[in-house]
Amino acid sequence: MIELGDAQRRVLSGCAPLHPRAVPLADALGCVTSVDLRADEAVPPFANTAMDGYAVRAQDTAEAPVRLDVTGTLAAGADAAAFTVGAGKAVRIMTGAPMPAGADAVVMVELTRAEDDGRSVTIEKPAQVGDHVRAAGDDIAAGQVVFGAGTTLGPGHLGVLASLGYARVPVYPRARVGVLSTGDELLDGGGRLRPGQIRDSNRPTLLALVRQSGFEPVDLGVAPDDEEAISAAVERGLEECDALVTSGGVSVGDFDHVKAVLDRLGRMHWMQVAIRPAKPLAFGVVGEKPVFGLPGNPVSSMVSYELFARPGLRQMTGHRELFRPEVVAVADEPLPRRPDGKVHFVRVVCTEGDDGRRRVRSSGGQASHLLRAMALANALAVVPDGHGVDTGETVRTLLLG
Repeated sequence: MIELGDAQRRVLSGCAPLHPRAVPLADALGCVTSVDLRADEAVPPFANTAMDGYAVRAQDTAEAPVRLDVTGTLAAGADAAAFTVGAGKAVRIMTGAPMPAGADAVVMVELTRAEDDGRSVTIEKPAQVGDHVRAAGDDIAAGQVVFGAGTTLGPGHLGVLASLGYARVPVYPRARVGVLSTGDELLDGGGRLRPGQIRDSNRPTLLALVRQSGFEPVDLGVAPDDEEAISAAVERGLEECDALVTSGGVSVGDFDHVKAVLDRLGRMHWMQVAIRPAKPLAFGVVGEKPVFGLPGNPVSSMVSYELFARPGLRQMTGHRELFRPEVVAVADEPLPRRPDGKVHFVRVVCTEGDDGRRRVRSSGGQASHLLRAMALANALAVVPDGHGVDTGETVRTLLLG
């Protein structure tokens, strides 16, 4: 057996970043920038008002209450070139409208009283220079780096880029990940089970994990235990996708069709990792594309995805934080185990206690076929070799959600 860290390093060494390209702004959510993104213009591009009110010269309001003549109205989107605020004058102005020449402050409408059918206004309180004025470049200056290379783009980032006129964004593209299940025992979807059959849960689960991770899942279906069928499915996946995830056929004693196909197509490593669940792992590169061979037990395939496939795929797509966040939690109940030379990843529910500390308890049975307990878990407690963790003791915990 090899240590977890050694297996993860072997996987990451085979997951080269995808070639960056410019994608439409609307498709860039969750992608990672490949270069620094700069502003070609200031935001806002001109000084404007943050309030509905009156644009004034602050010095004219020093003896408030004072009455000023209103020379016009400026709405958002209007051209302010025709407006000038001189001594004793004011311009009615709407939120977002450009500041007229001569004005250096805005008095909010709540501190004013319109007179003479709007031809004049009484300013109730003195204004200070700059009141309610948003200066040009107040948010972003022209030439500024707004987001550095390696930034994961969220909704706010896209809004900023839209405000700067970005139609396309240079990023590491979203990886297309093919997911294939193998095995004669698998039935896809509904229908009546024949003796010895089970329904395929791995593929729907892994497709969902791929999508949740921010990648593009490609369903390659279920292949029977037939070398020709498996070969055809794998080759199709490699043609269409950036990486491939298979489940089943990687344990000692399994039918060797998956192994035969992958060994023929690429440079594969068949590993036994010192962890439980998810001890068996296949990984290799076929035609410069990573292939992750995950175990067939449902929980093992999910844990293997989290520990190996997800970090590798994140590295391919430019992410710098590859692994799930880790916290130290307090066990609210015993997390027992037996010594076996492996690190155990115990499925747990992690909550925050009244003292602000993370706390964990088992989500259910820990056998690798008990998928419901994995579905109920939101974290994995990392229990080292030994007899487990007692109530009140701390344990490293990987947060899944």
